[in-house]
Amino acid sequence: MDDDDVRYSIGELARRTGLTVKAIRFYADEGLVPPAGRTPAGYRRFDVHALARLDLVRTLRELGLDLATVRRVLEREAPLREVAAAHAEALDVQIRTLRLRRAVLRAVAERGSTPEEMRLMHKLAKLSDAERRRLIGDFIDEAFGGLDANPEFVAMMRAAMPELPDEPSAPQVEAWVELGELVQDDGFRASVRRMAEHQAAERAAGDPGGLHHALTATVREQVGAALAARVAPESAAADAVVDGLTAQYAETFGRPDDAELRHWLLRRLETAGDPRAERYWQLLSVINGWPVPESLAAVFGWFTRALRARTSA
Repeated sequence: MDDDDVRYSIGELARRTGLTVKAIRFYADEGLVPPAGRTPAGYRRFDVHALARLDLVRTLRELGLDLATVRRVLEREAPLREVAAAHAEALDVQIRTLRLRRAVLRAVAERGSTPEEMRLMHKLAKLSDAERRRLIGDFIDEAFGGLDANPEFVAMMRAAMPELPDEPSAPQVEAWVELGELVQDDGFRASVRRMAEHQAAERAAGDPGGLHHALTATVREQVGAALAARVAPESAAADAVVDGLTAQYAETFGRPDDAELRHWLLRRLETAGDPRAERYWQLLSVINGWPVPESLAAVFGWFTRALRARTSA
């Protein structure tokens, strides 16, 4: 007998495929596996083609495809290759979501978070890359929007976006949650806005802007040495350090090294002295897997105190 002439009952199909009789009857009722005929008593009989279709249906269902998509594949309305590719992409998203959830749970286990903190961590952690960039972008837009602030600094802010890896560590999840809270904090937003307004005022007065990395390195070196030597910022021993640094600022910004410069420099340092601004960059570095910049809070805190002592006299 030719294979095409073989007929199977639902029970025989169940034994051959490993599917339940109930499942096969359901697929037959849905039209996914049409019978090849019926017995005189009205029982459905299936051929080898139905056996092959059942095997494909089971495979597609085990891969997670819904019945409508399975039907389209069987009826060749959708190429299997395209369906498989789309489903693989969907699974990638699901896998990434599961990895994020695992990282959140590990972070919760390590830090002993409250239920409220856990909800916040999960909410922020499951944001898509685009949503994370939008959250940071909205913060930057509010802080710098409508102002002619330092263009190099604004460009640096916009270029540094949080990019959680596909399988983030617990510290990366914690850093993202903290950053998400930080950029939504009204006090921090107001602080960065004041800094942007100060930059805009400086540019209107002729400051061309720039990031001045070399100047920062000089402050780090000279004040760092003073801190290591336990030189108090208000002491006479700090005069040489302050004089050397103000001379550097005067040269860099093309200004006279006088009392007015020291008042200007003090305002500049106080405006940019919010420790949360430094924390912003540290958190970004943890999230993105960059080297975490060393804290300069103590260095610029010392310099600010030293200038304040000398400008108030």
